[in-house]
Amino acid sequence: MAELAERYETPEFIVGDPSWWMHQVSGERNQEATAFVASVLSYGSRAQFMPKIGQLLEYAEGDMDRWLRMGAYAERFAIGDKQCFYRLYNNDTMRRFFDAYRDMLVQYGSMGAYVSGTALQAVGIICRWFAEHGVSVVVPKDTTSACKRVCMFLRWMVRDGSPVDLGLWKDIIDKRTLIMPLDTHVVSEAMKLGLLQSRCASMSAALRLTDAMREVFPDDPLKGDFALFGYGVRT
Repeated sequence: MAELAERYETPEFIVGDPSWWMHQVSGERNQEATAFVASVLSYGSRAQFMPKIGQLLEYAEGDMDRWLRMGAYAERFAIGDKQCFYRLYNNDTMRRFFDAYRDMLVQYGSMGAYVSGTALQAVGIICRWFAEHGVSVVVPKDTTSACKRVCMFLRWMVRDGSPVDLGLWKDIIDKRTLIMPLDTHVVSEAMKLGLLQSRCASMSAALRLTDAMREVFPDDPLKGDFALFGYGVRT
């Protein structure tokens, strides 16, 4: 596992990965906002969601944080507009998501200034904010599910010393508490290795898999995310 993690946690990993977008912009707040928007769109086919993330960053003229704070997205996304933007998200959904995110940025300065505690607590805090703003179709309403995209976003923000992850929140959340981003592919690879016994992608399963990774990487369990990726590529 350790050898696979070292082999795949490289700058080449981000090519074609949604984490690529946060490396294309400058400024910590802009990287954070770009990363979060990229994370919520990262489901389904990469061939479909990567261009959608790029479209939003083009609308934002490379400054997602400013675009959100200024409410400039309202020019593109109107309340009540049911035209599909991406899969389950129509323009109305995106507008309400952006409104909720903007409220956080204006009130707290950044998402990093809003979250606190362990990674699990931070996931809950993020989910609760968007649930209270009525956009749980974009961000899970609670931590019952694996919250894969939120956990992935936290990996990007918290892990330091990585050519992939940014580590902007390394002083906010302890990376030892991070939770494996769990989806059907990760579940499948984990089951092949005997690390999970069920295909249920729940938060409890994500925590069990994280505990297994912590035995190999005690100070940085999400290094195991790269190991499982590498195992899937190899097999």
